[in-house]
Amino acid sequence: MVNWSRRLGLSREAFIISARTAVAALVSLLLARSLLKLPEFYWAPISTIVILLSTIDPLALAWQRFAGTAIGATLGVLIGTLVRPSWAVYGSGILVCGIVCTVLRVGSAYRFAAITLSIVLLIAHDRPPWIVGTHRCLEVSLGIAVALVVARVWHVPVRRAE
Repeated sequence: MVNWSRRLGLSREAFIISARTAVAALVSLLLARSLLKLPEFYWAPISTIVILLSTIDPLALAWQRFAGTAIGATLGVLIGTLVRPSWAVYGSGILVCGIVCTVLRVGSAYRFAAITLSIVLLIAHDRPPWIVGTHRCLEVSLGIAVALVVARVWHVPVRRAE
């Protein structure tokens, strides 16, 4: 087994990171789909993977993703409830996301806010916008929580290049 892993260039660290990510993604999936029965459960494992495999600190990224998702979902719910969506409304919503993130001093959360707003406004849903936005926040928050717990419990020391 060791010979094959050397031939393939598979380091112990790469295997551990892959295993940790797989376990965390599965935990997120099972919690979101089986326990909470969230309709778009796949966002939980996606969020877990985004946090765990990021090149920046998981806690910093988790905060950005959470804040951005909350802002984007809130704006998406307001816009989707109060105004009939159109290309102009959508574009204005993306603009407002950037402004709100800047004013709240969470500019790094803007990309997540814009993504969430897009999901709430552009994907056809059979539920009212407030339910879609709430579910989106729950799905992402669950994925973030699992990623943070796994990152804390199953820490992978990264070897520095010499």
